[in-house]
Amino acid sequence: MSRRATVADVHELAQAMPGAKRAPGGAVVYQVSGRSFVFFRNPRPDAVDPDTGERYEDVIVFWVESDEAKQALLLDESTPFFTTSHFDGHPSVLLRGAHVGRLTRDEVVETVQDAWLARASRTAARRWLEQHGLGS
Repeated sequence: MSRRATVADVHELAQAMPGAKRAPGGAVVYQVSGRSFVFFRNPRPDAVDPDTGERYEDVIVFWVESDEAKQALLLDESTPFFTTSHFDGHPSVLLRGAHVGRLTRDEVVETVQDAWLARASRTAARRWLEQHGLGS
């Protein structure tokens, strides 16, 4: 069994993906081919604690392949992924940094890899899948 995941794992795994770069600026954004695949949001009014009304300061956004993939993650009650109305129609799921430990490191590996695959060029994605024995 894989150990519990940490926010440091998210950073490490995103940086390790082929061609991944951390975008310059304030919020941490990991990109491939100039396109974001994982980023750490600034506090926003759409993601707040329901009891206190305080904005969450630890929201991480992961791109997903499709709305079907998004819905599968959101409907799986064993995961801490969520969304807000701001992300309706957007191919991504949200995760609070405070809840990363509800996932195993292996689950975070898969989530980061899937986010990268959703945003990498077709050539890069195909190459990566083939290198990992997942290509067709």
